[in-house]
Amino acid sequence: MSKGKENKPHIGIYGKRNVGKSSLINSIAAQEVSIVADYKGTTTDPVKRSFEITGFGPVIFIDTAGIDDDGNIGKLRIKKTFDTIDKIDLGIILINDYQLDKYEEKIIEKLKSFETPFFIINGKADLIQVDNNNKNELKIKYNTPVLDFSVKNNNNIDNILDTIKKLIPDSNWKTNSMIGDIVSSGDMVLLITPIDIAAPQGRLILPQVQVIRDILDNDCVAIVLKEQEVNGFLQKSAIKPKLAITDSQIFLQAATSIPKDIPLTGFSVLLAKHKGDFENYLKGTPKLSELQDYDKVLILESCSHHVSCEDIGRVKIPDWLIDFTGKKLDFTVVAGLDNIPGKITDYAIVIQCGGCVITKKQIISRLKPAVEAGIPVTNYGMTIAYIQGIYERAVKPFI
Repeated sequence: MSKGKENKPHIGIYGKRNVGKSSLINSIAAQEVSIVADYKGTTTDPVKRSFEITGFGPVIFIDTAGIDDDGNIGKLRIKKTFDTIDKIDLGIILINDYQLDKYEEKIIEKLKSFETPFFIINGKADLIQVDNNNKNELKIKYNTPVLDFSVKNNNNIDNILDTIKKLIPDSNWKTNSMIGDIVSSGDMVLLITPIDIAAPQGRLILPQVQVIRDILDNDCVAIVLKEQEVNGFLQKSAIKPKLAITDSQIFLQAATSIPKDIPLTGFSVLLAKHKGDFENYLKGTPKLSELQDYDKVLILESCSHHVSCEDIGRVKIPDWLIDFTGKKLDFTVVAGLDNIPGKITDYAIVIQCGGCVITKKQIISRLKPAVEAGIPVTNYGMTIAYIQGIYERAVKPFI
């Protein structure tokens, strides 16, 4: 679970050792994708399994270690199981004989703290008599569906899949438009896309591809240019785009090229509004001006990638912030979904990347400890815009 989460719903399966978590996943997938054995502790680390739900789309099941594991190694496995909870969109609590105790209660408590929906499956239903009274008691107590399931006869799979589809919030898997509230059908949107060392060979970076698709989905026209082509294009064509979107690293150059009466923003700012904690970003970004000597700055990347001398999160933003503030700052970069070192209160501010590879739920959960502790949060694009003095223009299209 150290790498960035794929932009599709994640479903965590939780329960004691040998309760049947891996067997449940195999039954849903109709193939043996998880190792199953009759002894406890077969699953040692969280394991991700892809699956396509008909009429819904792709999801990722996370097969976790038993929450009642013991010993020093067992404690580490349990910690890894709990560490998955802020990375999922739906939890499934698997029990036997309608019995829940302190182990399941801790999982449910953590799920509720992240406002993550969950439901309960009573497994191995072929070995005991179905008890509707116990089932109803659990439904009422936890205010969630309780389903019976047996691997032996593979019953109730359709009901389980229907429950998954009903409980995962639409916002966690349906992609809302990024610019639909700004543009209308037929509008032209200008994209300024530098081709530098960060651009994959023969391809555009993911945020640019996502925006182009959104432009087409809104029946608009995408005009894609490198930065040195913008002035000549606008002069020769006399086209006035409805909106201009630039790579954040060249905000200043783009602001000079794009007339003031054309709204201008950045790809990362667009992502901040689309799937980030935008309201808290707006509050937190100006706090960059208040950084002091030896303040610790936490930079959160959503993906793992090769680090170059032009790396935006590890090199450029730190250099720009030091120049902007004139302070001696201490930077910590956390890639993927690795744990944050130390306490969140150790940091003066948190800077989240655009999050193109993860869901909004993932970003909100990632930033939740900082927000609750009163630590300012912002994102790459809004940070760069603020440092370069065009913050107000960059966020204006969205406020």
